[in-house]
Amino acid sequence: MPQRRFEFIPVWGFAVELLYRMRRVQCGSCGVKVEQVPWAAGKHTLTRAYRLPLAHWARKLSWPETARSFRTSWEKVCHAVAYVVQWGLECRELASVKVIGVDEIAYGRGHQYLTLVYQIESGCTRLLWVGKERTSESFAKFFVMIGQELAAKIAFVCSDMWKPYLDLIAKHCPNALSILDRFHVVAKMNLALDDVRAAEARRMAQEGYEPALKKSRWCLLKRPENLTGKQRIRLRDLLRYNLQSVRAYLLKEEFQQFWDYASPTWAGKFIDQWCTKALRSRIDPVKKFARTVRTHRELLLNYFRARKQFSSGVIEGLNNKAKVTMRKAYGYRTFRIAELSLFHVLGKLPEPKLAHDFY
Repeated sequence: MPQRRFEFIPVWGFAVELLYRMRRVQCGSCGVKVEQVPWAAGKHTLTRAYRLPLAHWARKLSWPETARSFRTSWEKVCHAVAYVVQWGLECRELASVKVIGVDEIAYGRGHQYLTLVYQIESGCTRLLWVGKERTSESFAKFFVMIGQELAAKIAFVCSDMWKPYLDLIAKHCPNALSILDRFHVVAKMNLALDDVRAAEARRMAQEGYEPALKKSRWCLLKRPENLTGKQRIRLRDLLRYNLQSVRAYLLKEEFQQFWDYASPTWAGKFIDQWCTKALRSRIDPVKKFARTVRTHRELLLNYFRARKQFSSGVIEGLNNKAKVTMRKAYGYRTFRIAELSLFHVLGKLPEPKLAHDFY
């Protein structure tokens, strides 16, 4: 049998290779068997010791940059990352998971999304699962992965208001308190306000009125403390007009008081009064948002029942890291490579141990 070459960690920029002639055994029942060696596995030419430094630097750099630095190929970097991720997934511990958050991020071209599930406890924030597409069938695979026993132990789940998410959480996590994502609730209110402003600006332009709403979008959408000096002056001038956009803005700012409450009882009374006022405003986008809030009233109050310990802030931070990971690679062509990279960067997976550290 010819000699095989196994790549080892370069020393001072020089390539190091291990040459070894594998022994073959002819077995009467199993056929031909090739010798297993402790420094490599299967037909891979990378030694186990070399895979770990490659995977370590692939977490910091892009995979092409890692390949250039080590004078190897992108495919071998991919094999190294796949080895480390597979080992980590097999050895990670999930029994302690009590709080999870679910969200989606854009992926690839067109309307393609990845469903991401995180552990968001104070002592551990990590990626637990990556699902292809934003569908109920995709999210259901997460509960198949963790099993019914572990799903029943989950105490809190943070998610947005998408009904398939809420239905699956209620079905598989009967003991969990479902907390709506504050970020998405505020985003829906801002979207309603922006729809009011855009429609009113078009109507005023068609009827020949003064363009009072011109260049006012961010004045209305930003929080008052985040406005620039010019935007504060522009907002002050805008509030003098009796416009639907101004009334919607005042309702939006009043709604922000909801998050300041500590008691779910008083928060519930506030949200009931606010919804009544919003439904009487005769502003259709705001009325639609108020009906959505009424529908999900109890889930919104779970934020206070959980004593504000869990929110979407951690999820959005992890989503940003996931987007940076994909942007660093200029996107991924296949779901498998995207999944490997996200687990490698955000999964906080255990890694194999070596007798010596080479990095």
